[in-house]
Amino acid sequence: MSITGDVVDLGRGLYAWLPPKRGWGLANCGLLVSPRGGLWIDTPYDTMTAGQFLVESQKRLPDGVGVDRVIVTHANGDHFWGAGVLPDAEIIATREAREHIHYDPTPQQQHALVAGSDPSTPLGAYLRRHFGVFDWSATDVVSPTTYFTGELELTLGEYTVQVSSLPPAHTGGDLIVHLPAQRAVFSGDVIFSSTPRQPGDHPVHWAGPLDNVIDACESVLATGAEVIVPGHGPVLDPAGVRGHMRYLAYVRDRAHALHAAGVPAAEAARRVIAEGRYPELGLPERLVVTIGSEYRHLDGSELPGVLQVMADVAAVAQETDAARTGGRA
Repeated sequence: MSITGDVVDLGRGLYAWLPPKRGWGLANCGLLVSPRGGLWIDTPYDTMTAGQFLVESQKRLPDGVGVDRVIVTHANGDHFWGAGVLPDAEIIATREAREHIHYDPTPQQQHALVAGSDPSTPLGAYLRRHFGVFDWSATDVVSPTTYFTGELELTLGEYTVQVSSLPPAHTGGDLIVHLPAQRAVFSGDVIFSSTPRQPGDHPVHWAGPLDNVIDACESVLATGAEVIVPGHGPVLDPAGVRGHMRYLAYVRDRAHALHAAGVPAAEAARRVIAEGRYPELGLPERLVVTIGSEYRHLDGSELPGVLQVMADVAAVAQETDAARTGGRA
């Protein structure tokens, strides 16, 4: 199955590629065009979807000009693995992103995991349901070619591209991309957006703490940008970012209160889900990941393997679905 993104013209050679629906792995991407070349900000998840983004990019590039740079906001595969369709491009990431690359499975491992999962188990059913749309069988492992720390300034024709690394937040290797001429920022997954007309999903944060995620949102606002393209969800203005920060503060405060009361992390996630504070958001089970990450900063525990985390997510999703439907399949 193909996933065709909507291309939004943000002005002055800048475009956002936005998947038409919400869900795991459906990330936003950016294209900056100049007479001298093109630049991607993030990539789709698999080769087929990245190929579609490449076709849309080529429609907007001058004749004889290709995409020769990719900035990766973080090393999750849904923002990174599609770079394989640009084998000669420079791929730019933070030095800290290396560790998260090693934490995640490879495309081939993930393909085998999803295709070979047992749909009669909560984890197998969850993986098939949410990741079965993607095909990584022909997705090559990609690696950044340029690593940096701190700040990096690039130029593309007449445009300046300011890239800033962040302390651990969504992952241990996040960055934001500021385009001053376009008054725009691509935030990666430090922002998952939602609007009344386009509801999004609950964020999922693997590193944290949530104070760092909130600080990263402050860094986005400090650029003065008027257009913020989040990692997932609709394009926002600064007021939308501030609304997202209120959500993050709510989850942080509840996690801290439940931790202080001695409630285990997974049970804390269940309780926050049951409060129903943000009923418009999908995938509430992802609070298992985010609250688990916050707990690790509070008690110094180690990060479990990704499969164990996803098994816990799948179990809570099954419970939540059963509660919503009254136990009906």
